[in-house]
Amino acid sequence: MQKYTTLILVGLIVVLAAALTGVLIFLKNQPTQERAFQPLVEIQPMEPDSEKWGVNFPNQYTTFLKTKTNNIDTTYAGASQFSWLERDPRQVLLFAGYPFSKDYNDDRGHVNALEDVRATKRLNLNLDDPKRTPGTCYSCKSSNNPALWNELGMEDYDKMSFVELGEKIDQSIGCANCHEAGTMRLIVTNPALEEALTAQGKDWETFTRQEMRTVVCANCHVEYYFAGEGKYLTFPWANGTDVYSIIEFYENIGFKDWDYPEAGTPMLKAQHPEFEFFTADSTHFNAGVSCSDCHMPYVRDGAAKFSSHDVHSPLLNPELACGQCHTDTEYVVRRVFVIQEQVATTKIATEDAILDAINALQVAAADPNADSALLDQARTWHRKAQYLWDFVSAENSTGFHNPEYALKILADSTNYARQAQMLAAQSIDDTSLLATGTFDQGSIP
Repeated sequence: MQKYTTLILVGLIVVLAAALTGVLIFLKNQPTQERAFQPLVEIQPMEPDSEKWGVNFPNQYTTFLKTKTNNIDTTYAGASQFSWLERDPRQVLLFAGYPFSKDYNDDRGHVNALEDVRATKRLNLNLDDPKRTPGTCYSCKSSNNPALWNELGMEDYDKMSFVELGEKIDQSIGCANCHEAGTMRLIVTNPALEEALTAQGKDWETFTRQEMRTVVCANCHVEYYFAGEGKYLTFPWANGTDVYSIIEFYENIGFKDWDYPEAGTPMLKAQHPEFEFFTADSTHFNAGVSCSDCHMPYVRDGAAKFSSHDVHSPLLNPELACGQCHTDTEYVVRRVFVIQEQVATTKIATEDAILDAINALQVAAADPNADSALLDQARTWHRKAQYLWDFVSAENSTGFHNPEYALKILADSTNYARQAQMLAAQSIDDTSLLATGTFDQGSIP
């Protein structure tokens, strides 16, 4: 009897083991589960019209539309489209000879991106002018782009003029810039970003969803330049994404945006390097925080939990944006203000140093007897000083995304500016050019 019992138990174990093995094999061969949602309408791949996506995702779309009218300023920035040239008149001189000295307004919300880029006074719409504005300037302004890049290829897209390409674009930034239709997963849509990541040996397809909640922002919120006659959109990350590696990259290829009037310095203009700034070992980045955690915090509509697409400064809703991690949000806001005040004050001091260097360079450059070697070295320091300053100034957090990094960059910028001033003075042996703190805002036309 005991023999039969043992055989029965062994048989049951074998059957159960076989059944479990079968279940595991079955599960392994099943397709990966996508995030569950029941679409009401089918969204075509790279669909540029965000309103169509909104049928399936009304909460996200409704909050996204708020970026149209969200024009609230914070102490040091905001979304009201204020003029940096009026708020900080030094920048009229810092960008002399370049279109940013004519028009430099702070960005409004995403829904306004297309309207605003078409309204800026920096555009050159003369099709007969070799320096006309290229179509590349639309790269971060429209949800039409993914489909156009797929249809034309980025090279042909960038070769078109702003006017010609504009005829194909009718949508501002939207869902297609960040999401894959059907799955709604976060994706890289900008070919320039994919090329830059690939060059670093990185495959964004392997990134976690939390990582992608920062990487998708790098489709636009990055430093870039237009390469060659075709104005090919390129991220200067070949040597690394920190500001010093980017400067090295520009030095190696001899790139310049414009020549500074009367000083002769080949200048660089920084764009909006939020991604490079934040990912440079900042406290929040190292803690695993993403851009979306702060700028698109999770909210609730009844039982539904979703990421708000009303992208704006966390200072406007600190309880939601900061309160996910910090219990004392009042302290956090005070801390942010202290950081931004320190960076903003330091930035102005750096601007004064750069303007002193420019004054010295202009005087020296006008002297036919100036030492050309010293003058060229002074221009090198001026170029680096202004780009370092601009890397902080153009980055839209007044240093908060990475405070220690911001202050180090500004300190180096001031140092380079003073060296430029000193060398310019030495080139004509004029010690009067070493006077500092002489800049007068009232002298700006």
